[in-house]
Amino acid sequence: MAKKKSGAKKTELTELPHIDDRVTFIYIEHAKINRQDSAITVTDQRGIVRIPAAMVGVLLLGPGTDISHRAVELIGDTGTGILWVGERGVRYYAHGRSLAHSTRFLEKQAKLVSNTRSRLAVARKMYQLRFPDEDVSTLTMQQLRGREGARIRRAYRVYSRKHNVYWDKREYNPEDFESGTPVNQALSAANVALYGIVHSVIVAIGMSPGLGFIHTGHDKSFIYDIADLYKVEYTIPLAFEIASETGPEDDIGRIARQRMRDKCVDGKIMRRIVQDVQYLMDMSADEELFIDTIALWDDRERLVQYGVNYSEDF
Repeated sequence: MAKKKSGAKKTELTELPHIDDRVTFIYIEHAKINRQDSAITVTDQRGIVRIPAAMVGVLLLGPGTDISHRAVELIGDTGTGILWVGERGVRYYAHGRSLAHSTRFLEKQAKLVSNTRSRLAVARKMYQLRFPDEDVSTLTMQQLRGREGARIRRAYRVYSRKHNVYWDKREYNPEDFESGTPVNQALSAANVALYGIVHSVIVAIGMSPGLGFIHTGHDKSFIYDIADLYKVEYTIPLAFEIASETGPEDDIGRIARQRMRDKCVDGKIMRRIVQDVQYLMDMSADEELFIDTIALWDDRERLVQYGVNYSEDF
């Protein structure tokens, strides 16, 4: 007799919510994560919370988190991202599988980043998103970096004055979170939350976090590329606001994550990331990412059928 499988039926890819319709992120630490039907359960000293797995973009799992095999199975089936992070969410260790089963975005990304001319074109488009009222199409990368640096420094000055928070420079020591000033601590925690959101979208649509166009040489280069598009709007003003309202006894990392989640609760940033990536990659909005097919590459016929026992033909 076949063993009856417990739990809900595995959801088909076409039935899953798109990444831009999901909640951005949930951070969990010092808790046990299990599964009940199509939801994950989070248990700590305060009780049990059920979370519909398919409605979450990414789970950030902090220290003291125990997760069951059945919970990971569900999370994998629903394409929910998992990031294993360090204390206060400021160190990144590993991630889970993509929601997309198509490599179209990945192939386009690899093609564009592998050619100097097309890579420069994408990088310019990234900067154009930062300067919508200017024409940056003829600027060099050196000039673009200078313009971006000036934009970020100007944002720091503006919000420093607005919230009456002293600002010297950006300092971040991942080995010693507490050594940073309150505004630097808030920036670090909020930025990591933003990286988690961007990461969940990038891997959900099947792209590589490591193939960056501006950043390079790091396994999250593309994450940094995309996250930098939103920091002046999201994390920088939030960090100065938090620094102006908190004291030495407050857990700034926790407050920053919660406020960042509240700022993104409408889900608009998830949609913006998808739309911006489609624009950068010159991919249409109706590209199908969830076709669960495999083919074999051929140098003459491009693709041939998978799962066929081919015979020698010389």
